[in-house]
Amino acid sequence: MHIMLPRLRRIAGLLALTVSVSAIGLAVETRSWTEDNRSDFEKGKLKNLSVRSDGRLLLAPIFRELFDSSTPYLWDLCEDSQGNIYAGGGGPGGSGARVFVIDRNGKGRTLAELDGMEVHALAIDRQGRLYAATSPDGKVYRVASDGKAQVFYDPKAKYIWALAFDSNGNLYVATGDEGQIHRVTPDGKGSVFFKTEESHARSLAMDSQGNLIAGTEPGGLIIRITPAGAGYVLYQAPKREITSVAIAPNGDLYAAGVGNKTGAVAPIASPPVPSPSPAPAPRVGGAMAVQTHAAPATPILGSLAAVSATGGSEVYRIDREGYARKIWSDPADIVYTISFDPDGKPLLGTGNKGNIYRLDSDILSTQLISAEPTQVTNIRASQRGRMFAVTGNIGKVFEIGPGTARQGTIESDVFDTGSFSYWGRLSYYGSLDGGSVEFQSRTGNLDRPQQNWSPWAPVTLAGKGGQLTSPASRFVQWRATISAAPNGTSPRLDSVDVAYQARNVPPVLDAVEITPPNYRFPPATLTATLSRDITLPPLGKRSPATTAISISPGALAMNYAKGFLAVRWAASDENGDELEYRVEIRGVKETGWKLLKDHIKQRHYNIDGTTFPDGEYVVRVTASDAPDNPPPLALTTSLVSDPFLVDNAPPRIIGLTGVANGKKLTLRWKAKDELSNLGKAEYSLNGGPWTMVLPTTRLSDAPELSYELTLDRPSPGEQTVAVRIEDQYENLTVDKVVLR
Repeated sequence: MHIMLPRLRRIAGLLALTVSVSAIGLAVETRSWTEDNRSDFEKGKLKNLSVRSDGRLLLAPIFRELFDSSTPYLWDLCEDSQGNIYAGGGGPGGSGARVFVIDRNGKGRTLAELDGMEVHALAIDRQGRLYAATSPDGKVYRVASDGKAQVFYDPKAKYIWALAFDSNGNLYVATGDEGQIHRVTPDGKGSVFFKTEESHARSLAMDSQGNLIAGTEPGGLIIRITPAGAGYVLYQAPKREITSVAIAPNGDLYAAGVGNKTGAVAPIASPPVPSPSPAPAPRVGGAMAVQTHAAPATPILGSLAAVSATGGSEVYRIDREGYARKIWSDPADIVYTISFDPDGKPLLGTGNKGNIYRLDSDILSTQLISAEPTQVTNIRASQRGRMFAVTGNIGKVFEIGPGTARQGTIESDVFDTGSFSYWGRLSYYGSLDGGSVEFQSRTGNLDRPQQNWSPWAPVTLAGKGGQLTSPASRFVQWRATISAAPNGTSPRLDSVDVAYQARNVPPVLDAVEITPPNYRFPPATLTATLSRDITLPPLGKRSPATTAISISPGALAMNYAKGFLAVRWAASDENGDELEYRVEIRGVKETGWKLLKDHIKQRHYNIDGTTFPDGEYVVRVTASDAPDNPPPLALTTSLVSDPFLVDNAPPRIIGLTGVANGKKLTLRWKAKDELSNLGKAEYSLNGGPWTMVLPTTRLSDAPELSYELTLDRPSPGEQTVAVRIEDQYENLTVDKVVLR
């Protein structure tokens, strides 16, 4: 989602100017909320719609529920020559390992209940006989059409992850936690065929040359094993676990890897498991999704836990020459299975959002379906061109297609304009192809549209857009309904723009402050270098100014300038408008404001105090958003400073007298200032250095003070004593007395 100025679209490579809500711009400028990419659309609620990675919405394939197993998970499915569909699954909590069958008429039932917690792999031999593998401490069962099951092979392994038949009728059994692959002859006799040297052989596939392809964990290896048992690593994936391997119709090998090798693959939720033995983890295309135990290189096995692989998933394609390339990745989704649609394009079943992806090319993919169950654990193509999927959380069987849905909807994400706004035109871009699209909108001032928003209101389209009629507010949401053409062709929706205009609000002046006297802000092009420069504290802080030339964040350097003072202020604008300022001054006892400067861009102003009579004054700063608004809509805000003094007159020294008495000199005097407290007092004897003297009260805290000074007479004869006094504004006066 991004904010855009009105623009020509799909021209010259979709050239566009992008700005943010907070960017400086006209408050009355028409802005546009645009949603036109996959991440935008995925934030909304999609029903019967697919979204392509380049941001195109299309009607999704039909996704029809065939059977609800009422078990937590289904892990595998297959089809016999009669068109019967078998699904295996189960889970802790009482359901146990089960095999289900759905006949050609769509009627489903439980075919067999087996010892163990779950069925994790199914396979059918050339005679149409069904085999089911259970976990943990699993065995391979042969299941008859009447549901009677007998142990066909016991690999003496903790886990059975996948099954695959070769052309000679041999059954291969992928196991853990010693990473062995067993080969079982049609008469049920088997032995270890290949040792992967990994903890788990997690997924299996058979290529057209009779080679077995195996994916492993934790090394993320993809191994090709010849019928003679010779292994060759085709690819070492950067991911920890190869959850699925599949051979495309053209002979290319696809593999899915999940979990970072350096990071944990941790459960999102792990409900209690009523069994002392670890429960099998979610299976993905003949493998299970990984979790992590303290035990090294061993997946956590907990079938009820929704899992999240750190680092997400990747899909690799290995061509017939052996070249491997990553063609898809997602930072969050876990790929459970890889299959192929009737056109030979890879389909990915994922969790934990129940998404099914189609890989259209090495750079383009489509999120075809978002299933209500949280995991799509397996996808299979039937011999009759039909596509089926099984899910976890809850375990169900679905049919994918044929054809697409007749109608789909998307309810967009909620957009926050940042302030109260007026709504304009909704525009869309795409192609109807004989179908139709309808839009609705709703608005509100609550950040979630659960309640207390306006009702959905239709947008009457004229061409590619129409005016929103929802009330002005801060938040907005749109909904689109896409309907297929009579021939079933899907319209295409590429982007949706909603124009809006934020209501102009006046600027805010947070503070106006008068700086210390006798300092001024330097011109912007000058650098403060004078030794008497000071650094002000951040605005609003009352700590004393320091004589440092460094500028800290929120601070401004000032130059020493006798008689000057300055005003600075803090201002903001909710619309992000550019502001300008007017500075005025008046005496406290006056009624009329005198303009000092207008159309100021910076947030401070120097005042030459020597041009004003002594007295008490206030400054008024007015902020205006006129630079970004037409005159009728421009708004202003004013703030008056605290009273401050302009004091250019020096204090007076009154009654300076002195007496010479032997070796002592005694001086007395008074000092008075009309406006400010007295500051430093000093004396100089016979032109010597100036030396500080304290008032009789010790504290220089009043505009009138008395002083008394006794000195040692340095030599016989006439003595001259000079006295000088300054006030708090550094105005200075000097007097002297001659003693004989």
